[in-house]
Amino acid sequence: MKNIFVGNLSFGTTEDTLRSMFASYGAVERVNIVTDRDSGQPRGFGFIEMSVDTEGNAAINALNGKDLDGRSLNVNEARPKGDRASGGGGQRRNNRW
Repeated sequence: MKNIFVGNLSFGTTEDTLRSMFASYGAVERVNIVTDRDSGQPRGFGFIEMSVDTEGNAAINALNGKDLDGRSLNVNEARPKGDRASGGGGQRRNNRW
């Protein structure tokens, strides 16, 4: 299973659009555009799961930098949660948040 990160998405991009784009390279198992938990608005990135690694790699190579809805996509293999940098914040200055 290949988990693919897709960044720099237009807020108007749909999961169906992404599924169609990636399906031309192989079987797409799941598509998820990440949304803000408070507003429900898209956050500009998402994840694609493809069942065959070689097909996922082909999609990454072909679609990274490709234009979709007026935006140049950032497509690469998703890193496991433990490998990501922390999201910042949490540091106090003058005992205030």
